[in-house]
Amino acid sequence: MGGSGISLEGDDLYDLTIVGAGPTGLFAAFYAGLRDMKTKIIDTLPLAGGQLITLYPEKFIYDSPGYRRILAKDLVKNLLDQANQFGPTLCLGETVRNIAHVSGGTIRVDTDGGSHFSRAVLIAVGVGSFSPNKLDRPGIGGFEGRGVYYHVGDRPALRGKRVVIVGGGDTAVDWALNLKDWVSHLTVVHRRGVFRALESSVVELFHSDVVMKIPFEINEVRGGRRLEKVVIFNNQTGDEQVLDADALLVMIGYKTDLGPARNWGLEFSGREIAVNGRMETNIPGVFAAGDAVSQEGSVKLKLLATGFAQAALAVNVAKHYVNPESRIKPFHSSGLTL
Repeated sequence: MGGSGISLEGDDLYDLTIVGAGPTGLFAAFYAGLRDMKTKIIDTLPLAGGQLITLYPEKFIYDSPGYRRILAKDLVKNLLDQANQFGPTLCLGETVRNIAHVSGGTIRVDTDGGSHFSRAVLIAVGVGSFSPNKLDRPGIGGFEGRGVYYHVGDRPALRGKRVVIVGGGDTAVDWALNLKDWVSHLTVVHRRGVFRALESSVVELFHSDVVMKIPFEINEVRGGRRLEKVVIFNNQTGDEQVLDADALLVMIGYKTDLGPARNWGLEFSGREIAVNGRMETNIPGVFAAGDAVSQEGSVKLKLLATGFAQAALAVNVAKHYVNPESRIKPFHSSGLTL
């Protein structure tokens, strides 16, 4: 964290640079606007929205405040609209390589596209890079993209199809609820009797017309130019069944990696960035919020609501860090005219 003698002012220097344009980062940009902070957002992906837009834009989101349910892509649009009223600078397609203090309290954020300078930095990178857990069964690899999918980017393509979903977590259950009235026939295959999803969603699923195959696993898939059959077996009795299918959605989790963030000089708690109750990292002026963090003394909840709350807390503390004369606790936002 050494100095370099760089002195910046005006357009080159931002009050807050947010690393990550997922929902936590976008809400942080909005809140920074409320606090009159000049803000920049940097993200390695070509589109803002993080996992919501990359993995499941057509999936309904049930845990965002203010919405009974909302499509992920619509939530991202709303978050962008909310943030853009304050005109943050958005730098997409840039991967952060390093974060370092330079002279005068300025922080330099180096990316593969150049250097950015800021008085404070908020890291909101979610789970980092992610890749789906693959299902190692005969025929699966040969049908990837031809009937076997690890995420749904085009829900209309499944209209009227025979679909099999494998998995028992939130993603599998939420997609089953999303697609049950969209496809011609839907089967959920899960290897255990216990689901690792929101209880109310599981109850809704079991009260629907979705066919539940429990405790079953995938044995193999078959077909010609495209997927035609999914062979499943009962892992307690060995009983085998053949399902007609146009699409197999494998939703058994993701491998995640914070990647370059591990080289930024941050302290980690396990696989997550360690922060205190003020969302401060071990590096002065560098804050973190959302799924990427482990907050001292707090229970870990990977929810949108948690990320939004942590973003607001981090921005308010960052505002005071940048300008010590500013209050950490702001005037209530309902008293502002936007």
